[in-house]
Amino acid sequence: MNTPLPNVSHSSAHLPRRAEFLPFSPPSISEEEVEAVVETLRSEWITTGPKTRQFEEEFAAYTGAPGCLAVNSCTGALHVALAALGIGPGDEVITTPMTFICSANVVEHVGATPVLADIEPDTLCIDPARVAEKITPRTRALMPVHYAGHPCDMRPLLDLAKAHGLHVIEDAAHALPAAYDGQRIGTLGTLTAFSFYATKNLTTAEGGMLTGAPELVQQARLWSLHGMNRDAWKRYSAEGSWYYEVVLPGFKYNMTDIAAAIGLVQLRRLEMFQARRRDIVATYNAAFSPLDALETPTQRANVEHGWHLYVLRLNLDRLTIDRARFIEELKARNIGSSVHFIPVHLHPYYRERYGWQAGDYPVAVGEYRRTISLPLHPRLSDQDVSDVIDAVTAIVKQFRR
Repeated sequence: MNTPLPNVSHSSAHLPRRAEFLPFSPPSISEEEVEAVVETLRSEWITTGPKTRQFEEEFAAYTGAPGCLAVNSCTGALHVALAALGIGPGDEVITTPMTFICSANVVEHVGATPVLADIEPDTLCIDPARVAEKITPRTRALMPVHYAGHPCDMRPLLDLAKAHGLHVIEDAAHALPAAYDGQRIGTLGTLTAFSFYATKNLTTAEGGMLTGAPELVQQARLWSLHGMNRDAWKRYSAEGSWYYEVVLPGFKYNMTDIAAAIGLVQLRRLEMFQARRRDIVATYNAAFSPLDALETPTQRANVEHGWHLYVLRLNLDRLTIDRARFIEELKARNIGSSVHFIPVHLHPYYRERYGWQAGDYPVAVGEYRRTISLPLHPRLSDQDVSDVIDAVTAIVKQFRR
């Protein structure tokens, strides 16, 4: 683990410093989203209703998914996916250590056991060869995570699943829009979960979507709202009936029409968002690729990268500082950044519950220690991008070994 360094004071006199702090990833909200929310607030329906159904339909059309369920988070989507597939106590689900903790938490929520498989050193996605080593008679599902927006190598994962009779639940929190071998993420595995959190490529403030076969999505829909066979729209609208039955001990994961109203506008702006993200990535790559102290992100030829994150890797043997100090130097220059992610097995709960050690997943830990996520969002101006590049290159120059 990195050892925290003492605070270092800086004088603005010798730093190329922005006048204002550049946030890492603010949402891109226009007056169009504001107007859509106001229209919904002034309507007769603000919780799960017609806007939510419309969002599901338009999202299905965009991704090519056969069925969609809008929920209040990607975590909720993953949870109801596991429940709908009947995964529970005694079962194992193989996922990656290089992910946000919800990927493992939801497996615990249904009483199953998360099993970790190390990652590929280039894409930072789960390594199919390591997955193959982890399959046991208790394995019920694979949960690949499309890290930073780069799709996992799905062909061998799907082949493994077919050979062993396993489900594939894709964590696509970063992967809208992304594609593998020309096929949209959201149409490959058994079920796929997307995130619409505030920092995501498409946001509803909080929210998520589950895609998959209509019969599985319908089962997940029951789990997503108390296990009731009728939601509020079906009960309280003019065409509805007051009567309902609880057929499962479900959860409370439904999306509101307020959130869906934002999502509908964001979905129509998504291609514009992505074009800007790709432009920024190209500019970053052109600036950073010549610097031997830095490693730019991988994009394999057979994928369309979602570019949710721009994850720069430090070649620490060519620098006199570590990742923690690099982040402090960026902050001193008024540039926001982040780290994605602290590997699952390093968190106290999982370390203590399963006895996992840092060295159990050496690729994940080694890459985690040298990654920095730089600002990447459609609101970045050309000057903002230039400021990020200037700050990173200045730090590399100052601390070059």
